[in-house]
Amino acid sequence: MRLCARSYAAATFVFLCCVSATAFAGDSLAPTDWPQWRGPGRACRVPESPKWPDDLDGLEQSWRIEMAGPSYSGPIVAGDRVFVTETVDKKKEIVRALDRKTGKELWKVDWLGSMSVPFFAARNGSWIRSTPATDGESLFVAGIQDVLVCLDVKTGNERWRVDFKERYGTSNPDFGCVCSPMVRGDYVYMQAGGSFVKLNKKDGSSVWRTLNDGGGMYGSAFSSPVFDEIAGKPQVIVQTREKLAGVDDADGKVLWEQKVPAFRGMNILTPTVFKNGIFTSSHRNASYFYQVSESGNGFNVEETWSDKAKGYMSSPVVVGDYAYLHLGNGRISCFDLRSGEEQWRTKKFGDYMSMAVQGDKILGLDMRGGLVLFMANPKEFELLDKKKVSDEECWAHVAVSGNDIIIRELNAVSAWRWKANSE
Repeated sequence: MRLCARSYAAATFVFLCCVSATAFAGDSLAPTDWPQWRGPGRACRVPESPKWPDDLDGLEQSWRIEMAGPSYSGPIVAGDRVFVTETVDKKKEIVRALDRKTGKELWKVDWLGSMSVPFFAARNGSWIRSTPATDGESLFVAGIQDVLVCLDVKTGNERWRVDFKERYGTSNPDFGCVCSPMVRGDYVYMQAGGSFVKLNKKDGSSVWRTLNDGGGMYGSAFSSPVFDEIAGKPQVIVQTREKLAGVDDADGKVLWEQKVPAFRGMNILTPTVFKNGIFTSSHRNASYFYQVSESGNGFNVEETWSDKAKGYMSSPVVVGDYAYLHLGNGRISCFDLRSGEEQWRTKKFGDYMSMAVQGDKILGLDMRGGLVLFMANPKEFELLDKKKVSDEECWAHVAVSGNDIIIRELNAVSAWRWKANSE
């Protein structure tokens, strides 16, 4: 069902459930929270304490809750709450706050929002994709029809909403809104409205808009931004459908840009910053490393190496000088980011794998419903353990917070805990 911008804006917001008496654990985030796409810092790094065991033997399911509809949004964790999304009956999107210990629903809200993606992407479903973000007080949820909604984390009450189609006069993105919002300081950043935007998180007002591709098929960006320092300059790094770019946080000026070849513009990965360069890998094309340097006239970008290994939807994790990447053929590969030399490649896993890192260990959630724990060992694939955690497909990114592992199955949410490691 495709809704026009006017009907979407007029969609009724429904508060479906009373707020539980359970207290929210804090209005500020803890180091162990998993508050946004790929966790704190958006690099999938988990604090060193509590330390992961060397196997998955002590990992037990704490709870599992069936959802009313599917989702590709990753769960996020803040304080004593887990936030998840879903699309129901191809008509509406739902956001739920769940009690972290029990899975009990604390509040639930919904709004009209649904669409059909192009036929060649239909196997990946026509449901909500973007992973929410929170600063501990507000929850920022991007609906598939290019709408960003800000909710109160305690009550679910709507604080504001932005329909990017109405604000910027753009069309509905062909693949839906996919980019996961990034919260930094007083601002929210995301690819929407056929562009890259910075918003004031208090009221949703626009601060700047850049990389305006005009929407449509190639304006439906997939990748989510990161903030880092490159060549001595703090900047926002974003990957559009066709290029990488560094953006000045103050005014939205594009500092540098680099075309990234990809089949049908399928540049999906989150940019991976390594020293003064960026690693990425595109669907049915290749893997690339681009070095960025400052010059008298601005910045220079140079492709320092490429490899025929093809990425797809799984963003890599970096340990030391090496990137661990799940490829489009289902295999995990290890790259030396300095030289581009591929160190090893595994046998086939599922079509997607999300990963998290603690020290020298990597935890991966396979799309086929299995967890794998392996060493960040550039010499060989060193599998420590594996465990089946779902009979459903798991396309959403895994969330790791303290001893808890939160898994969004296609039609359910489950929490697992390392019991041997718990207080």
